[in-house]
Amino acid sequence: MSQVSTSPALGIATKPERRDIGLRRRYAAERRFRLYGMAAIAFGLLFLFLLLFSVVSKGYTAFQQTMITIPIEFSEQIIDKNNERATNPQKLVTANYPVVARNALAKVLGVSEDDRAGLKAVNGMISDSVRVQLRNLVTADPSIIGTTQTVTVLAHGDLDSAFKGQIDLTVPETNRKVSDKQVGWMNQLAESGALSKHFNTGLFTNGASSRPEAAGVGVALIGSLYMMLIVLVLSLPIGVAASIYLEEFAPKNRFTDLIEVNINNLAAVPSIVYGLLGLAVFINFAGFPRSAALVGGLVLTLMTLPTIIIATRAALKAVPPSIRAAALGLGASRMQTVFHHVLPLAMPGILTGTIIGLAHALGETAPLLLIGMVAFVADVPATPMDPATALPVQIYMWANEAERAFVERTSGAIIVLLIFLILMNVGAILLRRRFERRW
Repeated sequence: MSQVSTSPALGIATKPERRDIGLRRRYAAERRFRLYGMAAIAFGLLFLFLLLFSVVSKGYTAFQQTMITIPIEFSEQIIDKNNERATNPQKLVTANYPVVARNALAKVLGVSEDDRAGLKAVNGMISDSVRVQLRNLVTADPSIIGTTQTVTVLAHGDLDSAFKGQIDLTVPETNRKVSDKQVGWMNQLAESGALSKHFNTGLFTNGASSRPEAAGVGVALIGSLYMMLIVLVLSLPIGVAASIYLEEFAPKNRFTDLIEVNINNLAAVPSIVYGLLGLAVFINFAGFPRSAALVGGLVLTLMTLPTIIIATRAALKAVPPSIRAAALGLGASRMQTVFHHVLPLAMPGILTGTIIGLAHALGETAPLLLIGMVAFVADVPATPMDPATALPVQIYMWANEAERAFVERTSGAIIVLLIFLILMNVGAILLRRRFERRW
């Protein structure tokens, strides 16, 4: 078979030459596509790194808290001057404990009781939460009245920020909340070892507080836990049952097609719409209490169901039809085929979809704002019917605060939320590998 060619002198390429040019163009296009893909990945990773760096750099300091350890004299003249605690226990609750702490710190710093300006500056170094701390100590053991006890108290939020280096101390004194006198005392206490940074356990145990140094995500963590348990208990069995029926048993007609379309549409509905639905149905109609974890869990269940149903149906479809045919050929009923053969093989996809849905629900804020979970809650909820808040809502509330110390609290809470989300996604991967079967 002869090849058609022309003379190079005529400037016309031969067939082999045209083929080579086409191959080179395709290879060049493939290389460009790879470069575009690598650039897109690098671009996304860069923004992810900037996001994580911004959050971690601002929030890692929230896991430490500045504290002052001083000998405190529980003066009977201040706490119970007339010795009425035997007949009036309420006297110990209403005593002026901040003055007790202020006098103790003033004595350590050598500030006279007649120096009103000095005492005011000393009082600004101690957190107002000292009132509750000392009150609890005295009410638990009234015998410490009249004695001197070494107590570690929280430093004020401004002093905490200054000690962590978050306040520029080189600016004029009038432009910062910590005075030069307080900075000198801070350095003095730090040199003596009375002032130091400790692990901030209060971040995980305390509830909401107007004082940043005493604020924590304890209530939010318990509220989120209650809601996730409610979502898991309700959405998993309902979602899996609906998926099995639609995929394995429901007849293919217009009604089931309408249901499928609506499920897909519900998965794309903005989350705030579910908040409006929960407000209308669960609070206004059913009469459930506002800001309760139960209502939040029900709303998030409605929001999570479409995700679980779609993921479960996809997992059921991924099971080869030969599995069903083999089971039916051996005499198994359709119910036995589904629950003994199809469902175990689809379990990795079902678990993955469920955990992804839970992770999505854990980070939702908008629907919870509409049902009142943005309320100021300081006490840990004992039951899902008690007032509570959630971790993303707590982040939202702290982000609106004006104090500088709340900035690190906000970033610290974001780090805690990201850790939970990472753990949930890692759990989804591990469960998928654990239950995955190859055919």
